[in-house]
Amino acid sequence: MGVGSQQGGAIVFDNLFTLRLQIEETCRLENLTNEALIAEEIRASNELMPTENSLAATLFIAVAPGADAQVVLRELVGLDEHLVMHVGPHAIRAAFEAGRSEADRISAVQYARFPLAPEARAALLTEKTPIAIEIDHPNYRYRVQCPEALRASLAADYG
Repeated sequence: MGVGSQQGGAIVFDNLFTLRLQIEETCRLENLTNEALIAEEIRASNELMPTENSLAATLFIAVAPGADAQVVLRELVGLDEHLVMHVGPHAIRAAFEAGRSEADRISAVQYARFPLAPEARAALLTEKTPIAIEIDHPNYRYRVQCPEALRASLAADYG
């Protein structure tokens, strides 16, 4: 389950179901039939699985039609320091997968992990705990209050 912005970007929280779909889609799009290549795709996707102590998410950065993607992605360098998930009173800064950002640009697809301290995990598991996703980058600011259905979905996945 995920949330999106009016600009078209989105963050999708990963779980077994979403990663299985991702593997199937990659195998279909890349016409993977070799068992070793499929096994490698599964291995890579397993690294994106959430853990008992963290949530995992994929952040998709949308580039508006007509905009220069290189310029947009250059303006967002450092985004990996500016994604925060608020779970009740807990502000959890995302840890991004290495290698998806360079000094002069970032990838339009980012993989992030939100480490959950025991108190934040307990808050996530508590019904009606407010959750928000925030980007506080100097060139892009956005905050969305997440619906209770997202909190319940995450709690079901990680509870």
